[in-house]
Amino acid sequence: MLPQEVIRQKRNGDRLEAAEIAGFVKGIADGSISEGQVAAFAMAVWFSGMSGDECVALTLAMRDSGDTLDWSALGRPIVDKHSTGGVGDNVSLMLAPIVAACGAAVPMISGRGLGHTGGTLDKLESIPGYNIQPSAALFRKVVDEVGCAIIGQTTNLAPADKRLYAIRDVTATVDSVPLITASILSKKLAAGLQSLVLDVKFGNGSFLTDPDETEILARSLVDVANGAGVRTSALITDMNEPLADAAGNALEVDNCVAYLRGEKKGARLDAVVMAFAAEMLVAAGLAPDPDEGTAMARHALASGAAIERFGRMVHLLGGPADFVDRPQAHLKKAPVMVAVEASRDGYLAACETRELGMAVIALGGGRSRPDDRIDHSVGLAGLRPLGTKVGKGEPIAFIHAADRETAEDIRNRVAALYTMAEQRPDPRPIIVARIT
Repeated sequence: MLPQEVIRQKRNGDRLEAAEIAGFVKGIADGSISEGQVAAFAMAVWFSGMSGDECVALTLAMRDSGDTLDWSALGRPIVDKHSTGGVGDNVSLMLAPIVAACGAAVPMISGRGLGHTGGTLDKLESIPGYNIQPSAALFRKVVDEVGCAIIGQTTNLAPADKRLYAIRDVTATVDSVPLITASILSKKLAAGLQSLVLDVKFGNGSFLTDPDETEILARSLVDVANGAGVRTSALITDMNEPLADAAGNALEVDNCVAYLRGEKKGARLDAVVMAFAAEMLVAAGLAPDPDEGTAMARHALASGAAIERFGRMVHLLGGPADFVDRPQAHLKKAPVMVAVEASRDGYLAACETRELGMAVIALGGGRSRPDDRIDHSVGLAGLRPLGTKVGKGEPIAFIHAADRETAEDIRNRVAALYTMAEQRPDPRPIIVARIT
């Protein structure tokens, strides 16, 4: 197999055979195909797409490019969740310990930031000592003892995806339905799941802004995963504003601990976490219906069981033993904080969510190149939700920055991303649709 021939065929819109796809993926994994050829293949797929059969072949080849996990001896339902990414989306951090506290096992394989969106691993790395790539033995120990472990891809788990994922991030090929489908599901299928719930986002803070395109992706993910034997459903959720009231690695981890303490009830974030907890518990057979699943998740929060699981997970994976008791003592703080003030009286009617994510990257909280170092302390906090009534000069967000000059520049940039209105905007549904 000549890599350039596979690239040429896909560039021309031809259908690739499963063997051709498998051969190319093998070359991605073992390094025999160059970074330029991988980037060209990704761009060819972006322009020409893939059929359903090609997408299944790509997903399975990426799954089989390394090891696969078997949790059959654990004796608990094996469940997981994945989000297509957004701004202030730290749901996985809370969801894994909540669902684990309800009796499931959640071996969550997560990724780094892509484009303007934050990555779960980048957030966890803001916790001193947290090991995102533990040994297989330690990973199993944590899942067995705690019920959940959130880690990154090991060298031998879907290694082809690990390389392709990094190249997509810097070649403007993130928003390709076949590549998103194969990337997400190759890791999830390799992780040995029995059921999976997907958060597929749309809006101006998502990779997909059109509801119809979002449904196409959701159906692609659900169809491929179910075809591979993993019970899968998807919720389509709104990403026309940041989900949490913070965007930035350490700031979102601090927000996670506050949520697990019960301090974020009633927020958009809370609605999404509860919806996915219920969906996962029903899929795992631990709850008969979403209402009971929600009640179980609420009890896990109120009883302290969820935050206890999170704290144990952090400690067993190398983090501080007292992290959930004193998160701010351990999380790095940015040296400069400035307020973004409302330009006039009125209601926050809209915001350019993607650009808020790009502002975090400009602060140093994300990557422009795969090897860029992240400043985990920087970001946006105190983000006021849309529909909030504010007075002129009232803070609508706070910039956490490494220096005063950057802080002032980003403050002006963020202020321009919000639209004010005389009337309160109509609320939008947070959970838009369910795909099975």
